[in-house]
Amino acid sequence: MSWLVLVVSGVLEAVWAAALDRSEGFSRLRPTVLFVVALAASMAGLAYAMRELPLGTAYAVWVGIGAVLTVVYAMVTGAESVSVVKILLLAGIVGCVVGLKVLH
Repeated sequence: MSWLVLVVSGVLEAVWAAALDRSEGFSRLRPTVLFVVALAASMAGLAYAMRELPLGTAYAVWVGIGAVLTVVYAMVTGAESVSVVKILLLAGIVGCVVGLKVLH
């Protein structure tokens, strides 16, 4: 259960990062509210997962999922360029996250 909660929390990290960008410095209400809710849920999920998972593993997986999804979102929306090198580097992060899960 901790791994599932951790993965959902990682996804929520990408949600709050995107909402933070869309909030335009907290000047837009809906993205600001989404940011606060997603941030709180993401942190709560990380805290829950860390009850059973080691700190380093849980944090690295959480950050890795959030970082990869945030970059992918930015590429899909056109906010960031797409390149083969970026895709390979993102695949490397995913591989490392999977490796941490397998080794746990």
